[in-house]
Amino acid sequence: MQQQRFPRILDVRFKLSVLAVLLTPLLVGSWQLLKLGVLLVVPVYLLTSLLSVLLFWIDKRNARQDRRRIPENTLHAVELLGGWPGTLIAQQLFRHKTRKTSYLLVLWLIIGLHQLVWLDRLVLDGRFIWQWLAPGLL
Repeated sequence: MQQQRFPRILDVRFKLSVLAVLLTPLLVGSWQLLKLGVLLVVPVYLLTSLLSVLLFWIDKRNARQDRRRIPENTLHAVELLGGWPGTLIAQQLFRHKTRKTSYLLVLWLIIGLHQLVWLDRLVLDGRFIWQWLAPGLL
């Protein structure tokens, strides 16, 4: 019996919906910080995301040409610094690193950590994580 598959456009809509949900705490929290005069949050996420897309493109090209690859720790470091949205986009654009379980586990732990930080800021007024990250912004 053959497994039914959703049309590709539904996959894209679903993935974009997940990305939108994941970006919501970041954008709402950034807006709050912008009102306090903190301007760097969105630019940092944008720049690290662009770097992540570039690194994925280079790594995919190197993989095809059987050349030296970019270490996963480097990719994860960029994700941890804020490049995880770019990673999610790059994975789909280049169909790269979408199945390696060990890589995906670390990526989703990083995404989860970012979600916790922003939810702490938005829901708990920064009482747990933000008090150590940015004590002057509470």
